[in-house]
Amino acid sequence: MKFGIDRLLADPELRKPLEGKRVALLAHPASVTADLTHSLDALVASGLNVSAVFGPQHGVRGDLQDNMMESPDYTDPTYGMPVFSLYGEVRRPTGQSMGTFDVMLIDLQDVGCRIYTFVTTLLYVLEAAAQHGKSVWVLDRPNPAGRPVEGTTLLPGWESFVGAGPMPMRHGMTLGEMGHWFIAQFGLDVDYRVIAMEGWQPDAAPGFGWPPERPWINPSPNAANVNMARAYAGTVMLEGTLLSEGRGTTRPLELFGAPDIDAKQVIAEMHRLAPEWTAGCTLRDIWFQPTFHKHVGALCSGVFIHAEGAGYDHQAFKPWRLQALGFKAIRNLYGDYPLWRDFPYEYVFDKLAIDVINGGTDLREWVDDAAAAPGDLEARTAPDEAAWIESRAGHLIY
Repeated sequence: MKFGIDRLLADPELRKPLEGKRVALLAHPASVTADLTHSLDALVASGLNVSAVFGPQHGVRGDLQDNMMESPDYTDPTYGMPVFSLYGEVRRPTGQSMGTFDVMLIDLQDVGCRIYTFVTTLLYVLEAAAQHGKSVWVLDRPNPAGRPVEGTTLLPGWESFVGAGPMPMRHGMTLGEMGHWFIAQFGLDVDYRVIAMEGWQPDAAPGFGWPPERPWINPSPNAANVNMARAYAGTVMLEGTLLSEGRGTTRPLELFGAPDIDAKQVIAEMHRLAPEWTAGCTLRDIWFQPTFHKHVGALCSGVFIHAEGAGYDHQAFKPWRLQALGFKAIRNLYGDYPLWRDFPYEYVFDKLAIDVINGGTDLREWVDDAAAAPGDLEARTAPDEAAWIESRAGHLIY
């Protein structure tokens, strides 16, 4: 198969509308061609006039580890063009930076989750392009989590940098498709096109969204592999808790744990409460000691989520429900365990992080309600998922 960048480089007709135009590139470390040349180098070599580069959260170089660590603007040392940060002093493109190009090419590897901020950056770029009369092209890439949809819809008033609009946690779209949905949802008047992939099969084994022949490159420092991308729609909620999500280990966002829980008991309680929510993956109890971040230096008992191997069932695996079940199991076993972390999360200072992450209070309230059963959360969530599947249907390309 071919990604959007590879099709653009291979076909002079696709590039023809860019001739004589100033072209900007929004990219990160995973913005590479099939032979692993960075897209910036490949586009310059193709003869395009690349006049500016933009970087999302974690930067063009992908060097910044955690949330709310901002990237500076700088001058590219190889080509001398300006590099603008969209996760620094600003998160929306400024008028000054918008004046440096005619067409922006967006070549970002996403992981298929609303909270992964490249989705919001896409919306902000589209809004700025509509305001300034610029064109936006998405060079499309696979959604490594595939087509499945999961989670409650973000509620009105809960918009944030991790909540661009009324969508569930796991949206099942590519960035190119999401751009079409944003334009329709927010009524944007913008010149937009997608350089579509060729041969993407999101329901095909063994990749189920990610073509196994393509090497995985971290789009952000803690997105180390496809297993993380599959689990992330659940494990990202750990950022709003006092449980470790594995930052400070070599497998972040594929596990959860803490020094004061018993992972074997947690797994057993998860299976007892809602065995159907543990389907499609293998849960393994582990020990780990973070070298930084939460519980640094402490020996933690943890649960590793294997959404891979013989135990993986792509349609059965429900990472958002699975992680919610992990919280419920801990609440059942340990009563008043201090789950929820109260700290500023992605520039929201007046709401609990777990609620910002979920775009509402429903999940936290379900966890904390001793009388609430898995069926109660299912009844709340399933209609939202069905509505999203209908909402996105007209914007799917593949």
